[in-house]
Amino acid sequence: MASLIRSGAVGIVNRSAYNAPASAAALKQVFHIAKHDDEHHSAPSTHANIKNRSTFGLGHGLGNAGLVNANPVNAFQVRHNHTTNVPDFSKYKKSSSGEASRTFSYMMIGTTGLMTAAGAQATVSDFLANMSASADVLALAKAEVDLNSIPEGKNVTIKWRGKPVFIRHRTAAEIADANSVNVQELRDPQTDAERVKEPEWLVMLGVCTHLGCVPIGEAGDYGGWYCPCHGSHYDISGRIRKGPAPLNLEIPEYNIQDTTLIVG
Repeated sequence: MASLIRSGAVGIVNRSAYNAPASAAALKQVFHIAKHDDEHHSAPSTHANIKNRSTFGLGHGLGNAGLVNANPVNAFQVRHNHTTNVPDFSKYKKSSSGEASRTFSYMMIGTTGLMTAAGAQATVSDFLANMSASADVLALAKAEVDLNSIPEGKNVTIKWRGKPVFIRHRTAAEIADANSVNVQELRDPQTDAERVKEPEWLVMLGVCTHLGCVPIGEAGDYGGWYCPCHGSHYDISGRIRKGPAPLNLEIPEYNIQDTTLIVG
């Protein structure tokens, strides 16, 4: 037991000399316990040896008066605030005023916003350009027909956007016949004037409104078009008069410029 206490005392003395200040009262208490224990369990010669070593250790520990601190027993290390050196950051501080910094920040934010808007506009423009129809598709979007090549009383069928288009150069008798029909009796009521832009030219899609078949021109019970698939009859204005078709033949978007018909 005494050996362990002496070892601890020597360690405390060494720590006091190199690491942290120790209390003189603590050292005295430790050596007093060691001395009292040796008197009961050790021989006189051993007692003297321990006393000498203890005295040496105590003298060695107390010899450095500058390293001894009179703090409580459990305070082996103390850090003083006045020993902390605070770096000087004055040379890193801005010399300009806060107003100048705020102006620069606003300028940077505005510039960033403009660049972002320009980039977004360019991205959207490129996307729309890539998604738009190509030149060959745009070429098929419109169809032009020379009306002088179609004699009166004849039909011409052209292809537009993959669908047949019927063009009829009607005679005066056919126009009169189309206008003489009682619209209230029709399944899909439409006057002839609502279906043409110029009375002598009838332009409509050649697709039956029943199941999408292609009717035959100059046929049927009404002198117009006839769908042989299910027996739909259309008159000279392309209106359904008989059969299962529910609607008249569709009129596409077209314009007539002088003697040129532009479909689409």
